[in-house]
Amino acid sequence: APVLRRGIARQPFVPEIDSAREAHCREVFSIQASGLCTRLRHLGAIRPVLGVSGGLDSTLALLVCVAALKAMGRPTTDLLAIGMPGPGSTTRTQSNARQLVNAVGAEFREIPIHEAVKQHLRDIAHPEGQFDVTYENAQARERTQILMNVANQVGGIVVGTGDLSEAALGWCTFNGDHMSMYHVNIGVPKTLVRYVIQWCAAESTDPAMADTLQSVCGTPISPELLPLTAEGGLSQKTEDTLGSYDLHDFFLFHVIRRQARPRKVFALACIAFQDEYAPAVILATLKTFYRRFFASQFKRSAMPDGPKVGTVALSPRGDWRMASDASPALWLSECEDLEHTLK
Repeated sequence: APVLRRGIARQPFVPEIDSAREAHCREVFSIQASGLCTRLRHLGAIRPVLGVSGGLDSTLALLVCVAALKAMGRPTTDLLAIGMPGPGSTTRTQSNARQLVNAVGAEFREIPIHEAVKQHLRDIAHPEGQFDVTYENAQARERTQILMNVANQVGGIVVGTGDLSEAALGWCTFNGDHMSMYHVNIGVPKTLVRYVIQWCAAESTDPAMADTLQSVCGTPISPELLPLTAEGGLSQKTEDTLGSYDLHDFFLFHVIRRQARPRKVFALACIAFQDEYAPAVILATLKTFYRRFFASQFKRSAMPDGPKVGTVALSPRGDWRMASDASPALWLSECEDLEHTLK
């Protein structure tokens, strides 16, 4: 068998050398903040309005909003951060969200969504206790409605939180968290989001804030849309459903940036992750990637503006043109051929 002489990075969006990674995080964050500055200046004296959950994406968006306001010479109180706890919100994420908002000096409102969602589900005759996609999406859309209407109240714009990996996989609710008026994280893949936040923690002069940012980085990735366990813990973790974001971002890079076909992507992933994932797991996750990537183009075709921060971007207005009903059959067929070789 041929020997591969070059290394294969497990996280192709994240530089391996510490100094290069720090410089990359600084540049990415600067581009995000600069993009938001440009949008706010274009619209006039307008407030950023942000939903905060205590998770990775909303934390990065919060930090970007604060940096943009400071760059414009505006007070951080101009940022309105809204916590919208629901049935799946944990004490840890809610506490982290409040602590971060207080630490940066933004205005904070808490608007629980429990009763509004219950009423909506009754209105559409959704069976009580049926925790399906309708139940989950009703919460995401209720939160978006709150953000949009409060933004109208205060003369602001809703800043989106979803990242590049979620856009690729369609891991967002159409006309829910999928929608905003400016999407600051849309160019940042999930594997890089965590590192940018860690870089912000290292740069912070506030030890308490740095500790909270590290706590956010250590929180399992979850949309928190299903009721908590009896012990008050998470009953829903994103990677249990989708597979590892390390794998998905690896696929995203090699499929979109390198334009590699499934056989090559699989072979490279087996080398990069040989000590972490079995070939069968890698292949199953690759099939999930292709299915979801093709099925989710209709969401990307309608996604809001956001800054491009790297060589992979999925904006329908420039970098990525694709029919919403394109078929993944050819790619999945090659994956199935690979599956036969594993048996």
